[in-house]
Amino acid sequence: MTLSIGLVAHDRRKREMADWLETHKSQFSGTRIFATGTTGRVLQERFPDLDIVALKSGPFGGDQQLGSMIAHGELQAMFFFTDPMTPQPHDVDVRALIRLANMYEVPIACNRSTADLLISNPKFEEICEQYRGHSPEQVFAEYQNRKV
Repeated sequence: MTLSIGLVAHDRRKREMADWLETHKSQFSGTRIFATGTTGRVLQERFPDLDIVALKSGPFGGDQQLGSMIAHGELQAMFFFTDPMTPQPHDVDVRALIRLANMYEVPIACNRSTADLLISNPKFEEICEQYRGHSPEQVFAEYQNRKV
């Protein structure tokens, strides 16, 4: 089954994301890439032969679109190169996206070294498939069934 992978980079990390994708381009052949708006445009221009879908820009709902894909089991991994030195106007959306990735066991890398480790793992696709459609309700049943 084809993997769907999210690629996101804050403005100061977009070039690094594109360079990283260049290094690992062969591993993304046959993969559907979903990226937030500006990141998607940067990557589409540089890699016209890859299947890249540009969603809305992060601050205009792109992070939430990716989060929805995670919640519906439509995204199997995410690479999000964050900029820890620049305040983001949509920081709450970023935190929500990372939270959903953690809840749904979607592998996520937030910097280049972790991204390298994740994508170079020979079991990367197997792990992504293993957790495809993971249901957090089982893990967090106590919370879901709490008395209020």
